Amino acid sequence: MVYNTTEMTRFYIFALIALILVLGFLSYQILKPFLSPIAWAIVLSTVFYPLYVFTVKYIKSKTMASLITLLVILLMILGPFSYFSYILIKELKSLAEYLQTDSLESLKNLLQHPTINALLQKVLSSLNVSEGELNKAISDNVARLGKEMVGRITSGMANIVTISLNFIFMVFSIFFFLRDGPVFLMKMRNYMPFSEEQKDRLVKLIRDIVVSTIYGGIAVSIVQGTIAGIAFFILGISTPVVWGLATSIASFIPLLGAAAIWVPMTVYLLAEGAVLKGIVLAFIGIFGISLIDNILKPIIIGGRTKMPVLVIFFSILGGIKLFGLIGLIMGPLVLALFVSLIEIFRSVEGGQNA
Repeated sequence: MVYNTTEMTRFYIFALIALILVLGFLSYQILKPFLSPIAWAIVLSTVFYPLYVFTVKYIKSKTMASLITLLVILLMILGPFSYFSYILIKELKSLAEYLQTDSLESLKNLLQHPTINALLQKVLSSLNVSEGELNKAISDNVARLGKEMVGRITSGMANIVTISLNFIFMVFSIFFFLRDGPVFLMKMRNYMPFSEEQKDRLVKLIRDIVVSTIYGGIAVSIVQGTIAGIAFFILGISTPVVWGLATSIASFIPLLGAAAIWVPMTVYLLAEGAVLKGIVLAFIGIFGISLIDNILKPIIIGGRTKMPVLVIFFSILGGIKLFGLIGLIMGPLVLALFVSLIEIFRSVEGGQNA
């Protein structure tokens, strides 16, 4: 049997594609346990890379500059993060115990406030739900939430060995990403089956998304959470670190943002009779916490690539569910790359059909 050149070429192409898919899948399975620490290493390397560039100018040794930058990263992470984690776990336990004991009475007292009770009665009558049924539902769900929080805290502390190993892998990866990152990125760029113009577009997109997400999103959320946590502490609100963290997370919610935390807290203080504290928190929330978002983000993001707020919101939620906390960055990045590749494909198809 004689095969012509075209048939042999097709066979080799299909065989090569099949081999690439199989080896790619096996490579993914090999790296899968380490994807989270590698992803965090990429993020931290990107954030601190300007410091590495500054250091290597004076030291002239990439290895030493990488070690110094890594030491700075560890000092900035281990110190504050260890203390923050200790306080957070302590407050979460306190909050869980509160939810299982005293929270029901406080919530019932809040619901008995004349203004809130009148509004509540209207809602209950429209939903055809009795007050007894509402109280039972609140009791069951609050108690369940407290038990679940205790269980999650316990299981999280049990995973300390896994967390420690992932941290070691992350540190190891950061060193090599800082030292050999440009060479690795250049090789990755050369492997891309696109024109130079399309490669430049992809590189610019990745850079813009990383800067917009890390510096524009996460940095702003940290600042907002810090201001909120300090305000809650000064005003004597229990578990200020927990509520500060909640404010940071809420800053990613479209339209509402950090106001999803400090506005209900203000209403709660006013309803409890702490009028001065409520007014102070409202002032800090309007002119401090929420104003940060309108000032810092335009400065940081500038004219970089922007995605619709709703798309960013769902990509962050989906990214967190799929990748964990690193999904804050990976979610928008993957979605933006997907859209960009479709645009490149359309431009190629349009050029061929022209």
